[in-house]
Amino acid sequence: MVTEGRIWVPYALEQLAPLPGGLGDGSIVDVYDGFGGPVPDTAADVEFYVLPYTFDRVPLTRIAEMPRLRVIQTLTAGYEHVLPYLPPGVVLCNGRGIHETSTAELALALTLAALRDIPTFVRGQDAGEWRSGFYPALADKRVLIVGYGAIGEAVDRRLQGFEVDVVRVARSARSGPHGPIRAMADLPGLLPHTDVVILTVPLTEDTRGLVDADFLARLPDGALVVNVARGPVVDTDALLAELRAGRLRAALDVTDPEPLPADHPLRFAPGVLISPHVGGSSSAFLPRALRLIREQLARWSEGVTPANIVRDRATKTARSRSA
Repeated sequence: MVTEGRIWVPYALEQLAPLPGGLGDGSIVDVYDGFGGPVPDTAADVEFYVLPYTFDRVPLTRIAEMPRLRVIQTLTAGYEHVLPYLPPGVVLCNGRGIHETSTAELALALTLAALRDIPTFVRGQDAGEWRSGFYPALADKRVLIVGYGAIGEAVDRRLQGFEVDVVRVARSARSGPHGPIRAMADLPGLLPHTDVVILTVPLTEDTRGLVDADFLARLPDGALVVNVARGPVVDTDALLAELRAGRLRAALDVTDPEPLPADHPLRFAPGVLISPHVGGSSSAFLPRALRLIREQLARWSEGVTPANIVRDRATKTARSRSA
């Protein structure tokens, strides 16, 4: 075994078994769940830190207590919340491989529920009303996926068979497993011909506020905006204006601000369906998270470069999950 520094993981070692040899006895592995459980007294010796699956800042503040830290592994796909706490020279790895399945499922669920107006049926059921009629189908729509990393590709894979025309956009043009991928610079010309926009971009300086008043104005009447990325990718005020005008609809798993206050006007806007940032929160999460941790610890114990590196300040490199 190459490493001698300590490792913090958020799950009981029994859940992670079998760990690679040398780590299997737990002699250098401590459990810190970040949710009120005991805090190990070994922070000064930690070299590999698997962050708990939470956006709470407390587990991030522990990083300052780890002078020997070399690798941080998140269980989230996005990692913008970690960057302010990332020390120079520390490698940051994201949760690629954990959330694609669950988030892509929710993206499709939100799209179908919003188009077929499932919330109206639920309210009708509660009110004892039979709200029959014709509702829009996903079939024959043009669906634009903005951001084509692992999650965008997973959404695309699940759209196959729905009889839709899929258009894919990423930072740069390239060939993809399901068809050509257009460059982000092409977006303005694509939006007027789009029925459904599904956002799967990471939150970066380039994507913050990407869906602004101009972006929304280019969409045709009746278009649906689905956001399973990050709330600040969308300008909330600009979206509210379009929703109140009845011109566009939205299905949002993420919002800005978040959590959305109980009295926020977005909650009461017409044509909006909101889920509480649960894209990755499903039964699909834990087995994939445990598998990734095992794989990363195996690499670490063998002295192999970890997978999923998204930021390495030592070499000034950065990679994105969705663009």
